[in-house]
This record gives sequence, C-alpha cells and structure tokens, in this order.
Amino acid sequence: MGIELINRKEVSVRFSEVDSLHIVWHGHYLKYFEDGREAFGNEFGLGYLDVYKNGLLIPVVKIECDYKHPVVYGDTIIIETKYISCKEAKIQFHYTIYRNSDKKLIATGKSIQVFVDNNHELYLTLPPFYEKWQRKMGLLT
Repeated sequence: MGIELINRKEVSVRFSEVDSLHIVWHGHYLKYFEDGREAFGNEFGLGYLDVYKNGLLIPVVKIECDYKHPVVYGDTIIIETKYISCKEAKIQFHYTIYRNSDKKLIATGKSIQVFVDNNHELYLTLPPFYEKWQRKMGLLT
C-alpha cells in the first residue's frame, strides 16, 4: 500500500451557514472542502502561499459533492481531506465529512486543481517545486 496523506480538521457549524430549513445550506460544503484543502496545505507544506511563492496559482477546475445527511447549527464536523497522488500536473483531493458527535457520514466529494503561471498559462508538466514536494513526501521515487 502506498503513502496516504490525510488531514482531519474539526469545524463548528456557524449560525450564518444554515438556511431557512435550519440545516447547512448546500453551498457551504464547498467552503468546508476549501477549509480542508487549507488545513492540508498547512500541515503538509503545500499551502496556497507555498504555491504562490513559486510563481504559480492552483485554480479549482472540477469539484463534486455528494450529500448524505444534513447538519445543523451547533454541530461539529470533521473534514477529512485525502491527497490523491497522480503523475499529471494537477492536485486531486477526496473529502469525507463526518458529524463529530456520532461519526455519521455527512458528505463526500472530490476536487481537481491545475497549475497556472501568473499569465494564467496552464502547466502541462510537473512544476519543479511540486515534483520536489512529491519526492519529499515519498510519493515519487
């Protein structure tokens, strides 16, 4: 089995995140995924500022979310963000969100980000800093 890089972040559901049905509005799950990506980057040295310091941006080009059960104001959730290794010049994550109190599965999702330079030109090969990061993490030999 290969190396798995996973971050787990605990988040409290805020009042501003619930809708008129008193559940978290569906659009906020994308924000939770963003929270997971940020926490992952901070833990593993692949944060947005790390990428930016290397003259690159990593826009999201695809995102999916499958809703399983609702959460409400006052719930605490765990956002599990798993890095999916690949040889292409992109970053892939899988997400699993659980309610902390009963470990109920709330949502799952996926995202893909690509590398572009400051002129928004797409990288077709691994940027050198990203290849170095993958080697440091033991993902490339």
